Amino acid sequence: MATKSASSPTSVVSNSIATNPDRDVIKQIRSHEVAIEELRNISSSRALYQKNGNIFFRTTVHKATAFEQRELDTTKTKLQKLNLP
Repeated sequence: MATKSASSPTSVVSNSIATNPDRDVIKQIRSHEVAIEELRNISSSRALYQKNGNIFFRTTVHKATAFEQRELDTTKTKLQKLNLP
């Protein structure tokens, strides 16, 4: 009779996160890079809304781009800290 492994789906998920913690950080970096490129393609005279908590606030393209750039920089710093021995 064949035996099945006793690993539950939650333990498999937690093991994959523990073995590759910078995977989510890399996804965040890519997300910020895409957001910056999309914001660069919007005309500067156009207003847009940026989410802050659960509320959206009207802002300019320049301010939204600056915010995404700061988030990208902090996420890259986080990735560098994870890769240090």
